[in-house]
Amino acid sequence: MDQKHIINATVENQPAVLSRIVGLFSGRGYNIETLNVGPCADPRFSRMTITVPGDEHVLEQVLKQLNKLVDVVKVVDLTEEKHIERELVLVEVGAPKQKRPEVLEIADVFHAEIVGVRETTVTMQFVGREDEVDDFLRLLRPYTIVNLARSGLLAVLKGD
Repeated sequence: MDQKHIINATVENQPAVLSRIVGLFSGRGYNIETLNVGPCADPRFSRMTITVPGDEHVLEQVLKQLNKLVDVVKVVDLTEEKHIERELVLVEVGAPKQKRPEVLEIADVFHAEIVGVRETTVTMQFVGREDEVDDFLRLLRPYTIVNLARSGLLAVLKGD
């Protein structure tokens, strides 16, 4: 059975590193479900959080191939490790005056931040685990989602 694997790769912060890594995945027919890249505490390096669907064979091949790339410093499979993960979502929802209290109540329950209000819409920001983001969006769907942007997963190992 396929599962979603969470991989953190520390890479040199150099031009074309992202292109080479994405090319590695596409060239072998592996899917990237989400991908986030940003600088580490040491600006010479960036951290990539990649979620990859597939079985253990896919995971093994992805890890081997990533470790072969010169620009890759370290690869960690976080899937079974203690880690912290978060995702950001910005969502604009139809919220005419008569429905606005219901939409704001959902935002309150999830501790979402209201970042924009227009005559017929409300835009919210929510940060949580992927399952929490899914639940938040599921409750908002009946109010017509006008615009939506999800960051994809960010994850780090949990400290001792």
